[in-house]
Amino acid sequence: MMKLFAAGILLAGVAGSIAVHAAAGGNKGTADGAGRIVSLAPNLTELAFAAGAGERIVGTPEYSDYPAAARAIPRIGDAFRFDMERVLALRPGVVLAWEPGTPDAVIGRLRGLRLRVEKITTWNIAGIAQAVREIGRIAGTEAVANAAAGKFERDIEVLRQRYSRQAPVDVFLQINDQPLYTVNGKQIMSELLGLCGGRNVFAALNDLAPQVGIEAVIAANPEVIISTGDAQAETLKQWRRWPQLTAVATGNVYVLSPDNIERATPRLAEGAAEICRVLETARQRLGRSSQ
Repeated sequence: MMKLFAAGILLAGVAGSIAVHAAAGGNKGTADGAGRIVSLAPNLTELAFAAGAGERIVGTPEYSDYPAAARAIPRIGDAFRFDMERVLALRPGVVLAWEPGTPDAVIGRLRGLRLRVEKITTWNIAGIAQAVREIGRIAGTEAVANAAAGKFERDIEVLRQRYSRQAPVDVFLQINDQPLYTVNGKQIMSELLGLCGGRNVFAALNDLAPQVGIEAVIAANPEVIISTGDAQAETLKQWRRWPQLTAVATGNVYVLSPDNIERATPRLAEGAAEICRVLETARQRLGRSSQ
């Protein structure tokens, strides 16, 4: 089954499916109305909580599960289908859309219903702090948002100073096993690898979340494989079938929880720290001294 992350990235390139049963109407989102927020992506919901605006969210998609309070927010659909009638009934002052995840067709339909839609962009690590600050500005919670954004930036900079100049290692980042999916160099997870001194072996591919074959992985011969799957034993068993891979021969196959590294939120700082620790272990197993 395709993970939500990969599905969300692929969604950026398609129009998506929109459930529409309501006539045009609704409010335009005055300053007071911005107190009621609808989020169109789980990461936006998490970003809003980080910005101090979590209590103002009245609707969110499935898989919005962090922090725990997000699980109680009414659902308006999932990554591929939103119930516009339900969105209108929630009377949001503002709808938060995700760039690159929310299809333009969805945004256009919402604006056609005279709803205020704000695009929140998270293309890279720096964009995470910017997104928190922007949501804080929209919600009027700037003090909390600025503090959270500043902490994230400091945490990332500590990792950058410590790891980015370490001996480089070639990494295959596996975000799905059947079929195999990875990320290219423009995706934020690839930037996390670079932060830790890793090189994405599929950085040059065109798609953000491309499907690759086992033959391509063998040809790339990564020194490290990082899987964001949930079943460690199954992942290790899968790759042991290919002992000619350097990553397999040196025991450098790792399974990390997707929670901290697949969702574009401040938790990426924790995820980056996990990746950095894994790559330090990999360097030792490769006999590659740190700089």
